[in-house]
Amino acid sequence: MPPPTAEEAAQFALTVEEASGPPVDVWPDNWQAVCVFDAMTTQWRTSMVGCTGLDYTPLRSVMRMIGVPPSEHADVFDSIRILEGAALETMRAPK
Repeated sequence: MPPPTAEEAAQFALTVEEASGPPVDVWPDNWQAVCVFDAMTTQWRTSMVGCTGLDYTPLRSVMRMIGVPPSEHADVFDSIRILEGAALETMRAPK
């Protein structure tokens, strides 16, 4: 995957260097949630202060399109909320 552009990184209040970090290992149990979270990257709600959280409206459709079984939707949603919280914390951290 090519490094992000400055504009793409800025959407998440990151520099290109911050958004181009080393690859991260993902435990198999978390892989579906990471894939859904990645697919939701265009669904951030924003305000004058930046990102405020994900818009959950398309989440069910995204999970369906990625192939998450309905029986796992609740678990993936819980994981998405954890990823979202960590992302918001990172975006809001002082530079």
